[in-house]
Amino acid sequence: MIRISQLKLPYTHTEQQLWQKTAKVLKVPAASISSVTVVKRSIDARKKDQILFIYTIDVETVGLQETKIIKQAQNLQIIAAADESYQFPSPGDTKLSHPPVIVGSGPAGLFAGLLLAQAGYRPVILERGDEVEVRRQKVERFWQGDGLDERTNVQFGEGGAGTFSDGKLNTMVKDPLGRNRKVLEIFAEHGADPSILWDAKPHIGTDVLAHVVRNIREHILSLGGQLRFRTRMTGLKLENGRVTGVCTESAPPIPAEVVVLAIGHSARDTFSLLADLGVPMQSKSFAVGLRIQHPQHMIDRSQYGDGDIRILGPAPYKLTHQAASGRGVYSFCMCPGGYVVNASSEPGRLAVNGMSCHARDGVNANSALIVTVTPEDFGDTSPLAGIAFQRRLEEAAYRAANGRIPVQLYGDFMQNRISRDWGDVVPQFKGLTGFANLRDTLPAYISDALLDGIEAFGRKIEGFDRYDSILAGVESRTSSPVRILRNERYESDVGGLFPCGEGAGYAGGITSAAMDGMRIAEAIARRYRRPSGS
Repeated sequence: MIRISQLKLPYTHTEQQLWQKTAKVLKVPAASISSVTVVKRSIDARKKDQILFIYTIDVETVGLQETKIIKQAQNLQIIAAADESYQFPSPGDTKLSHPPVIVGSGPAGLFAGLLLAQAGYRPVILERGDEVEVRRQKVERFWQGDGLDERTNVQFGEGGAGTFSDGKLNTMVKDPLGRNRKVLEIFAEHGADPSILWDAKPHIGTDVLAHVVRNIREHILSLGGQLRFRTRMTGLKLENGRVTGVCTESAPPIPAEVVVLAIGHSARDTFSLLADLGVPMQSKSFAVGLRIQHPQHMIDRSQYGDGDIRILGPAPYKLTHQAASGRGVYSFCMCPGGYVVNASSEPGRLAVNGMSCHARDGVNANSALIVTVTPEDFGDTSPLAGIAFQRRLEEAAYRAANGRIPVQLYGDFMQNRISRDWGDVVPQFKGLTGFANLRDTLPAYISDALLDGIEAFGRKIEGFDRYDSILAGVESRTSSPVRILRNERYESDVGGLFPCGEGAGYAGGITSAAMDGMRIAEAIARRYRRPSGS
């Protein structure tokens, strides 16, 4: 098979034109090409009047020697396609008397669980919240004004925090072993749109992601795994420096020599529990800020000019700036055609996030605008200092609008005053809102950096700094404030304990968390035999 990269065509091209261009590049008759498979497709919109799709494709031919075609092409962008298939390791030799226990059913936990279940390890997955069907109902009621369920909300429940997001699957993680591709294949096999397999910026959408999560659950169950909902870990049984079981609110403890901690970035009570048990961890840098909303058509126009959005899709953006203070300001988790949502998980504290459905057909674009904070900013050197920092911001956000999402127009944020009414930007929220002065919820160095950044972004995207852009806060859950330390075998100093995913500090999004779950499943399989009876 031949791989061609950097194959460029006008974005309005036909399938026939793709095949014709392929034949021309390879210098072969079009009739000799038997298949063209799109590996990746991205958009080049640097010239608004000449928007291009850029492809990486795999090509099969009939009646021709592909090695000869590659040699004759003398083009570094035409090579033999390598075998990139993912391989799960064979079982190790160490005895495993009980199935592995996985704490958390976000992407890291689900993917670790699925791979272990497929390999015959019959994992037991514990989830403090509800299954995704019940979870969606409870979250919708919370957004309409019902009280917060501390067990089941935007942060907790089957599927993890990513279930109520845009479902973006792009990642910067290097992937020589094919885990990234395998993650996409698993999502597609369980109900995601197959376009995620080749789209350079793949996304699932929160409406579809819930069905995908349910299907992965059913697959794990069909292979002998277990998922126990409304089951929170309350302790670990330890003997001679090794884990021997997991305590929950239900008795007796679950025996286990292997425990995967896929707890998510908001499991603050679990972080405290682990600290009390002496599990090594440290505070780490993360980022905080606000969400901003603009009309999606404004972003489309800036990014694509007169390009046909029916073909190109709602436009995303990615922005970075170094403020005068030296702090970096950047956009994060940008949601085309999406909503800003109340993502709180603790009483008296408020956090926001962004989400989009698969169609991304909302009238607004929204993104987090965030500023990096480091342990030096926390005012404490303890491993949990970042959590205390987050909580202070979330408490201020909760007070600012009496428990509703605090919102403010950008022009009023500049003037340091509370907004009185909306402008021309139509608010798109999931959750009740109230006008407030968001500068009262943030340290001055963050507000100042955001002001600097938004002005700079207005020079890159026309209208980004418009007076009536809608700000909401606080965006405090961008990543984990804690790293649970692990060695080169992915294991804690507590034997048998495997910190995993975003909550443990080793991932930053759905795909990287899923890949880390795979990495942990591989490490367990290389070392242990399947439990007896598997």
